[in-house]
Amino acid sequence: MNNKPLILISNDDGITAPGIRVLVDCMKKLGEVVVVAPDSPQSGMGHAITINESLRLEKSDYFGPEVLAYQCSGTPADCVKLALDKVLDRRPDLLVSGINHGSNSSVNVIYSGTMSAAMEGAIDGLQAIGFSLLDYSMDADFTAAADVVTQVATKVLDKKIPTDCLLNVNIPNLPKEELKGIKVCRQAKAKWVEEFDERIDPYKRKYYWLTGKFVNMDNGEDTDEWALKNGYASVVPVQFDLTAHHAIGTLNNWNLNE
Repeated sequence: MNNKPLILISNDDGITAPGIRVLVDCMKKLGEVVVVAPDSPQSGMGHAITINESLRLEKSDYFGPEVLAYQCSGTPADCVKLALDKVLDRRPDLLVSGINHGSNSSVNVIYSGTMSAAMEGAIDGLQAIGFSLLDYSMDADFTAAADVVTQVATKVLDKKIPTDCLLNVNIPNLPKEELKGIKVCRQAKAKWVEEFDERIDPYKRKYYWLTGKFVNMDNGEDTDEWALKNGYASVVPVQFDLTAHHAIGTLNNWNLNE
């Protein structure tokens, strides 16, 4: 019997992204690692799944012979579903996704393929964490992020996340020595103010390119946005039950059957 924890790894930036290689290196110190990740970038896919075409799953030697790895033609959620059904011979003790290149704080969690891979695992009852570094560069320095990843994953393996939750961990783009620590936070109330840049292609047809800016409307000092702005890694417990429980009483008072 293998007594090491089994750790499933996925992401949304694709199997060749620098962030997932760092995540694999961190997790190899904690357990037996299996990777199932998209064969191409899937950022912004959210919790999309593939239902109108077939999926491909191919072995990859990208992480060396000691790591069982597969690349999948589908979305991050597809990767986790296939891993649990077709790749693994036992349930993983932990699912980690990332390390994403760019923020998944605040409302970004909704659009995130990184977090959806983790959420797919949580829906199936797994301990799950999504990790993101606030640096979109492929040359990003993951030194500080690697420390946060190892620390949080170690705690989760030991303590366990509360039922029906997963963790959204974001790490500021700071040198290791400037990172102040890790804060447990709530999700900030923020949104994207979006604009579509109208352009003309060589055939004189209009097309549109999404642009915009991120607006934080939350002044609280207990939010992920505050923590990241002030030099802390943020940890937000996330749930997949989207019920607005506080609104049930109000809707019942509407007497909808009358």
